[in-house]
Amino acid sequence: MAGVAHSRAGLSLLLGAASLVLVVGCGNPSAGPTAPSPGATVTPSDSPSQAAADTELTIVSVDGSGASTTWLLSCDPAGGDHPDAAAACAALDKFGAQALPPVPKDQMCTQIYGGSETATVTGRWRGANVMSTFSRNNGCEIARWKMLTGLLPEAGS
Repeated sequence: MAGVAHSRAGLSLLLGAASLVLVVGCGNPSAGPTAPSPGATVTPSDSPSQAAADTELTIVSVDGSGASTTWLLSCDPAGGDHPDAAAACAALDKFGAQALPPVPKDQMCTQIYGGSETATVTGRWRGANVMSTFSRNNGCEIARWKMLTGLLPEAGS
């Protein structure tokens, strides 16, 4: 009987520890990545309106045939030679914190192919240095691209 009580206590301790790991490991799923990997530094400042004024980005997109287009973008006020600077700044305001950091290396992604387009975004966003690369080679990358539609060209265009 003492063995059964000891086994139950051990099982309870194990289940409690596993629950704690799950709760701590999950965090806030809607908050997006909190620690970008090297090469994609994105740390927005506390004041979005003041920080938006410190946005100067270069966007280079390469279509499926290898032709490249380069745009410059500034925000607050929206400017530069981006074809729709206002939409680009709006996309960054809404999804930049989620889409600019790279997909975590351990993230499971659907293995679907969305096209051969690629893009890089470099410069400053909300005062933080940014160097992000984009592709459409799996579900996670396609989702990042779609979040920044307006900043990045629509696929196939």
